[in-house]
Amino acid sequence: MNIQPTSLAALTWAGAAAGSTADSWRIGTVLSARPLGVNPQGAVVLQIGALTVETQAPTTQLPPQFQVRVLSVGAEPILEVMIPSAPETFVQQAMRERMPQQNGYAPLLAALNTLAQRPVLRQLPPDIRTSLALLEHAMRTPEEISSGPGLREAVARSGLFLESLLADPMALGNALGDGDWKAALIRLATVLQTAGYTARANGSTSTADTAPPLQHRGLQAQPRAAMPEEGDPLLDDDLLDLRPLLDRLSTDVHAALARLEVAQLESAANALWMVEIPIHGADGRDVLQLQLERGTQDDEPSTWTLGFALELPSLGPVQGEVQLRGQRLNVRLWAHMASTVNKLDQLFDTLRDRLSASGLILDQLSCLHGMPQAGQSRSAVLLKTIA
Repeated sequence: MNIQPTSLAALTWAGAAAGSTADSWRIGTVLSARPLGVNPQGAVVLQIGALTVETQAPTTQLPPQFQVRVLSVGAEPILEVMIPSAPETFVQQAMRERMPQQNGYAPLLAALNTLAQRPVLRQLPPDIRTSLALLEHAMRTPEEISSGPGLREAVARSGLFLESLLADPMALGNALGDGDWKAALIRLATVLQTAGYTARANGSTSTADTAPPLQHRGLQAQPRAAMPEEGDPLLDDDLLDLRPLLDRLSTDVHAALARLEVAQLESAANALWMVEIPIHGADGRDVLQLQLERGTQDDEPSTWTLGFALELPSLGPVQGEVQLRGQRLNVRLWAHMASTVNKLDQLFDTLRDRLSASGLILDQLSCLHGMPQAGQSRSAVLLKTIA
């Protein structure tokens, strides 16, 4: 923001320029300034250095103390207001650190899927095998997430709420961190680091990095990672040196942890949660992404919106939004493949019957060919952090 003084209240500009003040008003000079008030004509009175000047009211409120830089001199000099940016918050700093490290779960899930089928798994140290088994246990099955209680449990154990569960260990009646995705990731990362296997910088070895789970990006269906190619250590059943394999595993684990923590930091100040749930799919592992948003407290009746995105090999990318307002329900689906649209349309009658039996009033049920556009940014602080 620039200020152009219209007059000098204490001295004329010519007189100031001819005197000792001239040196302090050279182009590029930085001067201390403070607002003194507003005169009867509505002009803002500022004290800048040793002078008192009048200027038109700026577009934004000025702080009690600030600095200006002289951009031009003359009868009406132009000054640039230099207001320092606010100190970086803990959340902004943590986001800035984790964003370059994060990557989607797909590379890690692909490595786990391949390891589970290879004899090389038996060569791994016992503590690493145990940690891998616990990570497998933290994944959900399609049957588990197809029911209300099962989906609720999967969301609670997705890692997004680990710290709150640790603060209330009896919340779900299980041992601390038992079955939690983040707890399992932390355990495996710790075991690998203790054994001397380190994560590489810049995230995973995947060639197609997955965008972070940021609210302003909206939902994004995540495909499975490509299968290992010939020469990959995961395919070598007689591997003598496990370091390349375990270093890569450590990289993928740390990238998944950073991604999860990005989602946690994003949800800290908003009534909106981005949740990612790893699932044991058919012949592989998939990622179900959820976006859960609660309407404002002023909404009557209360409104909840659940969005989801999933990409399965047989269906392609599928996305949906379910909005519940009181007892009224709106369901919108999108599918990238026309054949998937047809498959979903054939299930609509069954879905209508189930919703009707539950007492809900279905206002809309549709499935469109193609994928929706990502929503607009919801977080100005986040945009500042990314920049």
